[in-house]
Amino acid sequence: MAHTQHNEPLERLEGESTFEANKELVRRHFEEIFNRKNLAVCDEIMAEDFVEHAAAPFSLSAPGRVKGPLAMRASAEWLLAQFPDLHMTIEAVIADGDTVAVRILSEGTNLGALNGMVPPTGKRFTARQSHWFRVADGKLVEHWATRDDLTVMLQLGVVRPPGKLPL
Repeated sequence: MAHTQHNEPLERLEGESTFEANKELVRRHFEEIFNRKNLAVCDEIMAEDFVEHAAAPFSLSAPGRVKGPLAMRASAEWLLAQFPDLHMTIEAVIADGDTVAVRILSEGTNLGALNGMVPPTGKRFTARQSHWFRVADGKLVEHWATRDDLTVMLQLGVVRPPGKLPL
C-alpha cells in the first residue's frame, strides 16, 4: 500500500487553491473584459447580485447594488468608448479569505467624448489604480476602487494645476 506524505495540512492546500481561483477571476476581469474587449466574460465572472462601492469619475456616489453582468458591461462600454486603446496591466495581486486586491497601471488615448460631454483630447494617460473584490461561489460579488482620476484629467488637459499660491 502506497503512502503519500503531505508537508502541509489539507486545509491550507485547499485554501491556496481557492485563493488562486479567486485571483484568476480578477485577472480575467481586467485581461479579458478591458484588454481583449471580450464583454461576454461579464456573464461568466460577475454575480447577478453585485455591490459596487466605486463611484465613476464625475459621480458623487457609488451605484450600490446592481445587476453585475449588465453593470460591468455598461461600465466597460462607457470606458472603452472614451479610450478605445485602453490597456490595464496588473502590477500586483494578492488574496486573503474571500478578498482579492490588485494594483493596476492603466494607459490609453482619449478618442471619445469624456463622460459623454467633453470633446476627445487625443491625449494619452498613464495612471495607477487599486481595486478590491469580494468573491463568493466562484463569482465577483463586490468591488471597491481607489483611482488616480486627477492625474488622468491633468494628463488629458481637462483640468489644469493651480498657479502659484500667494505667499
